[in-house]
Amino acid sequence: MIKANTRAWWRATFALCLGSFLVFINLYAPQPLLPGLKETYGVSTLGVSLLMSVATLSLALALLVFGPLSDAIGREGIMRTTLLLAGGCSLALAFAPTFETLLALRLVQGFVLGGLPAVAIAWMGDEFDKPALLSAVGLYIGANSLGGISGRVVGGAAADIGGPTAAFLTVGVLTLVGCAVFWRLLPNSQAFRPQRFQLRVALGDLAGHLRNPILLAAYALGGINFLIFINQFSYITFRLAGAPYQLAASSLGLVFLTYLGGTVGSTLSGRLAQRFSPATCMSLGVAILMLGTAITLANSLWLIILGLTVNAFGFFLAHSLASSWVGRHAQGARGSASALYLVFYYLGASLGGFWLEPFWQWAGWQGVALGSWLLLGVTLVVALGLRRFERRAVQTGSDAPR
Repeated sequence: MIKANTRAWWRATFALCLGSFLVFINLYAPQPLLPGLKETYGVSTLGVSLLMSVATLSLALALLVFGPLSDAIGREGIMRTTLLLAGGCSLALAFAPTFETLLALRLVQGFVLGGLPAVAIAWMGDEFDKPALLSAVGLYIGANSLGGISGRVVGGAAADIGGPTAAFLTVGVLTLVGCAVFWRLLPNSQAFRPQRFQLRVALGDLAGHLRNPILLAAYALGGINFLIFINQFSYITFRLAGAPYQLAASSLGLVFLTYLGGTVGSTLSGRLAQRFSPATCMSLGVAILMLGTAITLANSLWLIILGLTVNAFGFFLAHSLASSWVGRHAQGARGSASALYLVFYYLGASLGGFWLEPFWQWAGWQGVALGSWLLLGVTLVVALGLRRFERRAVQTGSDAPR
């Protein structure tokens, strides 16, 4: 097993963080382009948001394929191949002639983007010991947020120069260069033991995870939190593109620098969890996300930026710990357990527009905040339930679900 802070740990962790960074550049590059694409193609707010929703939905479905498949054939090949294909999809998006073609390509791209997230944490679970796993997951998820920031900033800046074509070409080239580095750095598995793929067994593993209330609670927490968090960022672009702010695409891309709050939150998650316990920190993360949403109700652009930064810190704090919680509490078949967490996670993202759109149409951003608090109240209750389980487990000396 690889120990924390050794040379092998740093090399593997850097490779996986780079892969994660590239995945999220591709996934989120279109987000600051949404207001402009809405006007260009004459589609509704909900319609143009489908560029994000179809990608996250197909990514969620891909996890059901790549997670169990990785338990049978290994994990490195899946990560390397799908990352290469994702870069190719970005290049193809640059030359899409119609909005329908854009949607179709995003559907395909979302599927191949699912390869690395489906198996990266399971790879760490195979190769790292527990302290190394906890630290690596925090850095890995921090790379998620950096990739999300970079995709939006690069996409917005390139779009101001050469439109969406320039944005997608830039992201595609960056991905292919980074993919070459990822292929070279990622070491081959040493502890992985393949299991012959059987559909009945794979479905049985998934069903077993869904019957485990401790895993199911983490799945719900991650999915609902992401439903709110990522779709808030979509609707904030519409708010800030309109009066009185009227921000251009490049400026909207810079708004996503608030994701740096998430980088801090995920990086600190391991240390905080060792001091206060993972479930306590998950509860704290949800509460911080609710607070940040309240701050965004202000009219001042700087207070809106502050609120989004607070949101990012709280969300990624809770997400990092919910993700590692699954890896530590899964009863076998870690690949499918981690993949199932991400299925809920991205399924939430794909459905968020349908939940928040009526609130947006009813009362604008104030409606979005209300819709957010309604669901965040649910995840706060879930996190407090996990905290109660955690205390019982400490008292009894057992991690078995109850």
